[in-house]
Amino acid sequence: MKRTGLILRLAVALCIWMLPGITEADAACRNPDVADGTTPGFRRVAASKFLEIRWFGHAFFQIASSSGTKIITDPFRYMGYPMPEVWPDVVTVGKETRNHSNVALAGGDPIILRGLKSWGGDWNVINTRIRDVLIYNVPIHMRATYDYIKGSAFVFEVDGLCICHTGDLGEPFNEDQLDLIGHVDIVFVPIGGSYTMGPESAKKVVDQLKPKIAVPMHYYSDTTVLERFLDGPHRVRRLETDTFSVSKDTLPPVTEIFIPRVIWYGREED
Repeated sequence: MKRTGLILRLAVALCIWMLPGITEADAACRNPDVADGTTPGFRRVAASKFLEIRWFGHAFFQIASSSGTKIITDPFRYMGYPMPEVWPDVVTVGKETRNHSNVALAGGDPIILRGLKSWGGDWNVINTRIRDVLIYNVPIHMRATYDYIKGSAFVFEVDGLCICHTGDLGEPFNEDQLDLIGHVDIVFVPIGGSYTMGPESAKKVVDQLKPKIAVPMHYYSDTTVLERFLDGPHRVRRLETDTFSVSKDTLPPVTEIFIPRVIWYGREED
């Protein structure tokens, strides 16, 4: 929206300026036109190992690489979903509210990556490799009661796949954000429509990113908004569990919507 466009473009420009040159290890996700596209050795990563994705509900996912690195995103406090026992290497937080920032849930001593600083006052710039996973963030705006507020999306390059957790995205991406995100194989996209965009805007994001797998999130058990999101040209896979495994070689040839099965207030949410 125009009200947020100028500030967001400046923030995205700063993030782009701070990105180091692309190397072979970094090349799978980022658009080569964003960073130093002249860097010798730029190529797509051809890894075909399996990673595992688990959805706990809301915006809370776990990504586990083939070598065992575990990342969790936006861990919630109790809100009706079962509270999992998790022992991640990394925790990402895209929004500093109780249902997205319960880092105390994580066992062990994980690295905490916060997309916002000063409790939402401004964006952090994250661009780091942790073990076998490259992680970087993208400034976004989220819906609030009277206005849009800052949030953060995250991109994970793992096992040759590019996974984008869009955070509590309030509107489709602009061109600066799309350039910063780059290539996407799997996207987690909110569809709820209250503090995030609704299903129609979520469809536009899927069209923008053209992932092979889209996973709707942030809709509790609202089957109405879910069915509105599913009303389109893409094949839908309703999974029997909250977990699925995928490799670059087993991605669908065209976009499919995956709906993991979770439990909310004792009811299975699909």
